[in-house]
Amino acid sequence: MKTLMAPWRMEHVLGNAEKVSGCLFEPPGKKPFDRELLLLYRDNESLVLLNRFPYANGHLLIAPIRHIACITDLTIHEQAGLMNMLSEATKTLREYLQPDGFNVGCNIGSVAGAGIADHLHFHIVPRWKDDHNFMTVLADVRSIPEHLLTTYDKLLPAFQELLPTQTKKND
Repeated sequence: MKTLMAPWRMEHVLGNAEKVSGCLFEPPGKKPFDRELLLLYRDNESLVLLNRFPYANGHLLIAPIRHIACITDLTIHEQAGLMNMLSEATKTLREYLQPDGFNVGCNIGSVAGAGIADHLHFHIVPRWKDDHNFMTVLADVRSIPEHLLTTYDKLLPAFQELLPTQTKKND
């Protein structure tokens, strides 16, 4: 018998997860990446976070820097930047985690399922054949096979390559 461990999910499952002060998609400081915050990338237009409570290993959150709630509020420049980041992040996940497919999307408004409805964000969820098993169906629990920080460390170098040269240091 194999044991599947995802200990970081228990706080979320029980509703005991520490509440983030401010907006999750507006992490403090100006660092382009931050392991503690699971921030893989930040520039002047967008950021990429590893989801702390993922649906699957490598679940990423991509958001514009500007605090807006709806896709219709994006400028043409922001639209292009977000689409480019969605593409780069998907390419990175494909190379480093080798999934069989992806779910990509966003929920606009709390009734549509947005847990954080006031800051637009996209999800990229890597998927593998048979990645969810009986536990999801019977116990409403998903297993994540790799620790979050291991996944973060695996993906960070690829996102650092996307940063302009002068911001590659985490200062």
